[in-house]
Amino acid sequence: MSKEKKPRKSEDSALKEEIKALRERLLAQQQQIREAKLPIIVLIEGWSAAGKGSLINELISEIDPRFYNVISPVITPEAECRYPFLYPYAKAIPENGKIMFYDSGWMEEAVRKLLRREITKDEYKKRVRAVNEFERQLRDGGYLVLKLFVDIEKKEQRKRMQALRENFETEWRVTQDDLWQHREYDAFRDAYESFMDKTGKTIPWHKLDGSNKRLAARDALQLLVTQVDEALAAGRFIGKPFSEKFPLKKMPKLAEVDLSPCMTDEDYKKELKKLQKRLGELHNVIYRKKIPVILCYEGWDAAGKGGNIRRIARPLDPRGFDVIPIASPEPHEINRQYLWRFWTRLPRSGHFCIFDRTWYGRVMVERLEGFCSEDDWKRAYNEINEFERQLTDWGAVVLKFWIHIDQDTQLARFNDRQNTPEKQWKLTEEDWRNREKWPQYEEAIDEMLQKTSTENAPWFIIESNDKKFARIRTLRIVIDALEKACKEQLA
Repeated sequence: MSKEKKPRKSEDSALKEEIKALRERLLAQQQQIREAKLPIIVLIEGWSAAGKGSLINELISEIDPRFYNVISPVITPEAECRYPFLYPYAKAIPENGKIMFYDSGWMEEAVRKLLRREITKDEYKKRVRAVNEFERQLRDGGYLVLKLFVDIEKKEQRKRMQALRENFETEWRVTQDDLWQHREYDAFRDAYESFMDKTGKTIPWHKLDGSNKRLAARDALQLLVTQVDEALAAGRFIGKPFSEKFPLKKMPKLAEVDLSPCMTDEDYKKELKKLQKRLGELHNVIYRKKIPVILCYEGWDAAGKGGNIRRIARPLDPRGFDVIPIASPEPHEINRQYLWRFWTRLPRSGHFCIFDRTWYGRVMVERLEGFCSEDDWKRAYNEINEFERQLTDWGAVVLKFWIHIDQDTQLARFNDRQNTPEKQWKLTEEDWRNREKWPQYEEAIDEMLQKTSTENAPWFIIESNDKKFARIRTLRIVIDALEKACKEQLA
């Protein structure tokens, strides 16, 4: 026995020294991480009782607590179940220069729901695709993503669970879900292996031997400090533009759109009353069927977005919709991947969300004003199509409106605002500057419409030289889409 103990003690002592040295390296890296504005995500998945919590403790022990967070989103609150699959993970991504540790995450949730048959195999495939897109978008936006899986054998898991359950102070840590996982160990192992195989090509998975907690801690620390060193040496990774074949709807160029359609006041009032009544009725159906609705408004300054939005919102129950005006990003928004501030504003199922300006700023104002790199905005077309596909896979109705006017109409409305005291607040120096760049904006908008009007999230160019016509046309489009969604949705 003594001969067996000595090498174990020697090995244990060596591991302690390695862990101490790696902690010191990580401590030294903290200031560099902040200065380089490197955001880091560490996803720790694995078996119940494998030691994920103790591993996180080892990783964070020397990190300044002001610059990291730990979340355990595997058990999704009921309120968050009414959001897209990736919502709790997307909203938790860290700011530049900070670290986020996920104690289980998108892998565990997807696998458990599949094995419980709470989602179909087709829905599971969509989740796997969404995970690959989400991780790649984070990487391309400069995030360092480290994915760890803590592995233990079934016999070891049983032993640890028994020890936890025999102690009054720790028995609560073994849930019925944990026991179910143990009973279905083989099915879970196959599902985990399959998930890692399908989601490990862009950002690889790293398996840790959870049977030896110190060894797992040493390996995790080694991976983290090595990848941080590599990221600091290489600089923030910026992905190159790429293109996936989405089913696109053919869109005309703005210059080809006939802006002459108009309505009489009498016809407008009659149609407005009828359509708003129908929209109010549909809102009740949408809420009952838990169908989320996302309406996206973009358009020229003074095109009439605000008035158009008010006519959509007027018949809706105020408890079931939000209008989100999007202005220039705040510092905490700039310091995250650009879609973050839209993930955090998504509606619950059964609710409306109306965005006054959207994520399309990436390929318009950010592109033209130099707020992002050329690779960033060129890559964004595909990233946005992926984001919107995830929304429609969730079951959302996504409609996008470009409120369109000609330059003469815009000038007339600018002058009206300037000469009317109660409207002067609507006109800014930025509006005049943007007007001077009309040709550049028109070119960018045409490209945006051509590349992002997908069949699942189409663009509609709304002729708004006559605001009355524009409002009625938009109401009809929304009502038609909601009626179709209600028919397709199971009662």
